[in-house]
Amino acid sequence: MSAYPAFAMGGFCVLGGIAGFSRTRSIPSLVAGLGVGAVYLWAGDRIRKGQTNGIEGAIGASAVLFASSVPRMGKGPVPAMLAATSSMSGLYYGKTMYALRKH
Repeated sequence: MSAYPAFAMGGFCVLGGIAGFSRTRSIPSLVAGLGVGAVYLWAGDRIRKGQTNGIEGAIGASAVLFASSVPRMGKGPVPAMLAATSSMSGLYYGKTMYALRKH
């Protein structure tokens, strides 16, 4: 399994939160971006080191990002892209967890 999707999602969330704040002064965008991004980055580090709960953290961050993006999908391309990428990340780590637990 790879930690790269978690690191990429974490970086994109942090940058997106900062960009959303600087563009619209949206505190919720900043807090959400930094919070979800921090969980993704933490999960990526745990996965990279082979420690426990990394995959679960990446799945949880994906679920939170997906759940918060879907209701806003009609408002533009950014929420739609967040929903798509979070679902891809969640599916990747979900399949990985399933394969590990199956053995």
